[in-house]
Amino acid sequence: MASRVEQFQIRVAQQPGNPLFRFSLAQALVNESRGGEAIPHLEQCVASNAEWMMPRIMLGKHLLAAGLIADAKPLLSQALDLAVAQAHEDPASELRALLAGL
Repeated sequence: MASRVEQFQIRVAQQPGNPLFRFSLAQALVNESRGGEAIPHLEQCVASNAEWMMPRIMLGKHLLAAGLIADAKPLLSQALDLAVAQAHEDPASELRALLAGL
């Protein structure tokens, strides 16, 4: 049986413009400790929808882990704005703490 990464790699290959398949692939990669490979998929998710908070959080965190603070900070700020606007209290608190440490 194919792993979740393999399953979503197939789906992305079949429908490369589908941001939900890309996000699922990114999540599967992260779950397998392959966050660096998730970055291009998360970037496409961010570009696909200005209101989508989660890929911004995930991408920002992975950019931070890669030492790319200047690239991560605007994404995390955008994610915080979206969390507040969409009344997501837990992510908003987490993002405030994360940004305060930068």
